[in-house]
Amino acid sequence: MTAVARMTVLHLRTVAPYRTQGLLVFGVIVLIDSRSLVGLLPALALLLAPLVAAQPFLVADKADLQTLYAVLPLSRRAVLLGHYAWALMSFFAIVITGTALAALLAQAQHMAFGGRSLATLLTLSWALFAVNISIQLPLLIRFGYTRISVLATTVPLALVMLAVIRVHLDLESIQDWLPLFWAAGAAAIATSAALASCASSQRQRS
Repeated sequence: MTAVARMTVLHLRTVAPYRTQGLLVFGVIVLIDSRSLVGLLPALALLLAPLVAAQPFLVADKADLQTLYAVLPLSRRAVLLGHYAWALMSFFAIVITGTALAALLAQAQHMAFGGRSLATLLTLSWALFAVNISIQLPLLIRFGYTRISVLATTVPLALVMLAVIRVHLDLESIQDWLPLFWAAGAAAIATSAALASCASSQRQRS
């Protein structure tokens, strides 16, 4: 197992006691969007996935896990990439679960669900998550959850929502741009990881 994978598994273990909170948020989102499946996957990607991605930082601040990270045989780079690997794993797990549930709900309601519309929803979900997490993680890595919790969670969400409103995104308008959205999301996360590396260095020196 690689160092990044070990860090990801550590995150999974540290947030496991808080899984009920995540399940409650998941249930509320599903309940709200169960009649309008178009909004279900983007809502999970925008609201729940970043929340789960930030959970290890909350636990780390409460339990002083930064001290544990320092004594474990893990490099600073492995710790940083572990945060991003955890975020990506959370996103894919949530979206896969949400897609399966949406398909069941669509079948129960005799609604069409799949094909190009599903591909568009998944792409939009990825883009929303990528922008949010690209802003959130460098802030959390630099300042920690306690000092920056509101800024690191609310501001990215507000910026993403404002962008969606201003450009009037709809499914038809982005169907011709799906590969670009995936590439832009990956580029945003890669850039964010580079910024987070600098933020981590600054935090160690301060």
